[in-house]
Amino acid sequence: MKNTQAISAFLALGQETRLNVFRLIVQRGDIGLTPSEIIEKLGIPNATLSFHLKDLVDAELLLVERQSRNLIYRPHAEQVQKLSEFLLENCCGGKSCISVKSVKKVKAK
Repeated sequence: MKNTQAISAFLALGQETRLNVFRLIVQRGDIGLTPSEIIEKLGIPNATLSFHLKDLVDAELLLVERQSRNLIYRPHAEQVQKLSEFLLENCCGGKSCISVKSVKKVKAK
């Protein structure tokens, strides 16, 4: 992934409504959501939602498919994976980021 692609994704996710929409769609995975379902769950006006969905699609974070009269929005899993890999590419100098002590602390809680 190039820096410009990552920046585009981060800019899209850097707005609270878009982040909430993205997270909701990611939770549904391959099933996806229609705009009506998103409006019902998040209470976003239709015009506002259209604006945010367009930004998320333009940033290649979502895929959209027409099924009959409905649009179905799904996460663009490959791009989301690439974004995660981009963030972690040079993490911890190539060593595992999770130490044994960290794992024990988490399990103890």
